[in-house]
Amino acid sequence: MQSKIEQITANIKAGKTTAHEQVEQALKIAKEKESLHALLETFEDYALKRADEIDAKVKNGEKLGRLVGVPYVAKDNFLTSVGHTTAAAKILDNFESPIDATAIQKLNAEDAILIGKANLDAFAHGGSTENSAYGPTHNAVDNTRVAGGSSGGSAVAVASGIVPFALGSDTGGSIRQPGSFNGVVGYKPTYGMISRYGVVAMASSTDVVGPLTTTAQDAVIVSDILAGQDGHDGTVHPDYFKPQTTTVKKKSVIGIIDDFVSDGVDEDVKKNTLELADKLGQAGCEIKHVSLPMAKYALAIYYIVVPAELSSNLARFDGIRYGVRNKEAGNIDDVYGMSRNDGFMPENKRRIMIGSYVLSSGFYDAYYLKAQKARTLLINEFNKLFEDCDYLLCPTAPTPAFKLGENTDDPLKMYLADAMTVPPSLAGLPAISVPNGTDENGLPIGAQLIGQMKDDAGLLNFAESVEDIVNA
Repeated sequence: MQSKIEQITANIKAGKTTAHEQVEQALKIAKEKESLHALLETFEDYALKRADEIDAKVKNGEKLGRLVGVPYVAKDNFLTSVGHTTAAAKILDNFESPIDATAIQKLNAEDAILIGKANLDAFAHGGSTENSAYGPTHNAVDNTRVAGGSSGGSAVAVASGIVPFALGSDTGGSIRQPGSFNGVVGYKPTYGMISRYGVVAMASSTDVVGPLTTTAQDAVIVSDILAGQDGHDGTVHPDYFKPQTTTVKKKSVIGIIDDFVSDGVDEDVKKNTLELADKLGQAGCEIKHVSLPMAKYALAIYYIVVPAELSSNLARFDGIRYGVRNKEAGNIDDVYGMSRNDGFMPENKRRIMIGSYVLSSGFYDAYYLKAQKARTLLINEFNKLFEDCDYLLCPTAPTPAFKLGENTDDPLKMYLADAMTVPPSLAGLPAISVPNGTDENGLPIGAQLIGQMKDDAGLLNFAESVEDIVNA
């Protein structure tokens, strides 16, 4: 598929359009699509000023960045020196960051233009963007349905045509699942490929930064810019990302994870996934049916390990150092308790309590330690599969987007929406959701492709081929 980013940059360099016009158009569409509530804030004055500066560089023949004049939005858990960074939580309602996250710095250095901040589940806790303190984001295809989460605002901003790409974060599926629900590409890189410096932490052992885009080629372009060390995030690998040319490798072995096309999966989701496997076979790939027995324990592992880590990471939000403080607090205990009670959403509180419990004396060995051991078994199973397979294929989510409010009173049902995205997150593997047709109601369905650690370029190259096959 043609790169939307390359189309914009080529037209700007050729004088067919300007950065100013691109930003104006993005802001115009954002206004028209305001009812979807994809964005929490737009930066009209800032973005137009930057656009004019970039247009001056084009006119003067100066060196231009790879994203010259391309507008984008960032999930509102990325620190930005313009506007606010709220993480969609009331406790950060008034927070203005003095710095830009590394990802923002790198994109800006390539002459991209940040036009706004996208809605999310508060502190990225959720799979529907209904947990935002500022109201839910609506699905770009059917506004009675959820956008997915937690990067729902970013996915809808791309799917509704506001911007060609958006930044998201993915801890257990927060880029891929909303990508699937809105019919766009959502890419989660290998753990440690991209710096998380300046991104509000959720779970430090699975958090990654990644893009939501209209095409896999655009995910390559953005990822190539974002990859590599910055001296701030010690988990980041030296830059190993080298884009590859697009071609289906005739002898690629694709493993279909049977555990994810079984009972409990929507019939249309199952059908589209198996049809894609057939098409890949016709294109010359070898298709194998494989099993991931530990997959049935992945959600249980995730909802022990991740709450434990996020309960520690959220301890810093106490009404003392930054953010909103309850004005009626009469002593230090009240400041902590009342500020956190007001500032956190119910889902935040639920996860903090679970995390504190599994880390507490007497329960650490029974829950947290056991979950980490089980996580190792899951990783070993993935490693075993990749001895025989180049890539793995499964649905991104068990169903298309569900109705707004449908799962809000049933946390377990909500968590099950991440059943297929959580396993590669726990293993630190690269994974991408690519659009794979629709169901009988016209709702998007995503196919998840999973690669080996650090084979991000190969995975994205394969995703481009899959796009061509789906759209043939």
